[in-house]
Amino acid sequence: MKILIIEDDKILSDTIKQCIEKQYNTEQAFDGEEGILYAEQNIYDLIILDIMMPIMNGFEVIKQMRDKNISTPVLILTARDGLDDKLKGFKLGADDYLIKPFEREELIARIEAIIRRTSGNYFENTLTYENLNLDLSSRQATVSGKNLELQGKQFDLLEYLIKYKGTIITKEQIFDKIWGFDSETTTNVVEVYASGLRKELKKFGMDEHLKTIRGVGYIWK
Repeated sequence: MKILIIEDDKILSDTIKQCIEKQYNTEQAFDGEEGILYAEQNIYDLIILDIMMPIMNGFEVIKQMRDKNISTPVLILTARDGLDDKLKGFKLGADDYLIKPFEREELIARIEAIIRRTSGNYFENTLTYENLNLDLSSRQATVSGKNLELQGKQFDLLEYLIKYKGTIITKEQIFDKIWGFDSETTTNVVEVYASGLRKELKKFGMDEHLKTIRGVGYIWK
């Protein structure tokens, strides 16, 4: 899963990243305007957001996100501990509010709780569609108990498609989420992995769910 950190203090941003990067892919934005540009890609499972930032503060970031129908969960992480600030954050659309300084274990626990709640996955770290099951911890996919032999990022691609089933996902979104903005490869790699994934799904008669939208991207139907 992928998390965006929007925090203007680069040292603190790096500290947050170090706390969670073993469990999650992370990217960083260092002001509100940059954060909105990243958030608009709609490729993140969670956004960790500071309030006190130059140019555009965290409250303005949340408001713009929600006004643009960006529903990515937001965990506010700030030194502002007043009740009015907390209430404002929640009213604008934040999912949780954590005060600095924070304990690493609590940060991770709150992230896990938000992701479980927003993904509908309360009890197990799994993702299921019909008789297809993805164990997100072991990164093993099975159909009716039989293993899919997925190579490299094919698992990530399948997870992304199923999580947003019924939604057209562009090649650019897939590339940015799975390979990252700074990758030295190109979006053509998405087609290669999608083709390999389709071949493996075909062995189990599930390739019909992976549809190509010509010139745009893919959809899991």
